[in-house]
Amino acid sequence: MATLGVNIDHIANVRQARKTVEPDPVQFAFLAELGGADSITVHLREDRRHIQDRDVFLLKKTIKTKLNLEMAATEEMLEIAKEILPDYVTLVPEKREEVTTEGGLDLKSNVQFLKKAVRNLKDSNIEVSAFIDPFGEQINYSKEIGFDFIELHTGKYAELSGSEQFIELQRIIESTHLANDLGLVVNAGHGLNYNNVKKIASINNMNELNIGHSIVARALAIGLEKSVREMKSLITSNKISK
Repeated sequence: MATLGVNIDHIANVRQARKTVEPDPVQFAFLAELGGADSITVHLREDRRHIQDRDVFLLKKTIKTKLNLEMAATEEMLEIAKEILPDYVTLVPEKREEVTTEGGLDLKSNVQFLKKAVRNLKDSNIEVSAFIDPFGEQINYSKEIGFDFIELHTGKYAELSGSEQFIELQRIIESTHLANDLGLVVNAGHGLNYNNVKKIASINNMNELNIGHSIVARALAIGLEKSVREMKSLITSNKISK
């Protein structure tokens, strides 16, 4: 049975929109764990558009589950990861102009560079995952480079419907089986929501699903009424605290 990794980047997005201190993603990680999250995922981007260094250091100290640090394979990020020592690192592609990660790493064109980065992290006893598209060639390169995990990009599956989605699902299933045969642990994520997650979760030997945006959006929907009622009560109350 797949476990759940909750990505809390979007909590930080709300905070950074005002450059203030709330909502604090560290506090929301605690709530996610109360809800049953098996790990917490954050993407520390080079431009620090949402998650900040402070967040990652505090999460490492305070969460009770596992910390999955998504990051680009840059010298700066490698040094930060070796200082924080997350439970594992997921190397992802990163472009400044993208709103969210648009696809998997191109391992074929970066074999030697990624081998060095993975070895660097493993020397600090950090397990390493590659965020890749579900293609056999990418999986084979994941094994060659030395990754412990892969995370299959499910964005295309999430965008499609009908027979096209079925074909993409089969690609993800076949990729999972190939990776397992090579001794790689398989995670998946991107675009998964309350309507499309079950078929991915039911894949044999799927280890973990990383989901963020859909969970945060759902939390706003089911929690907004209560928060408005609390604020309304404070405003309309005749009691004055002393």
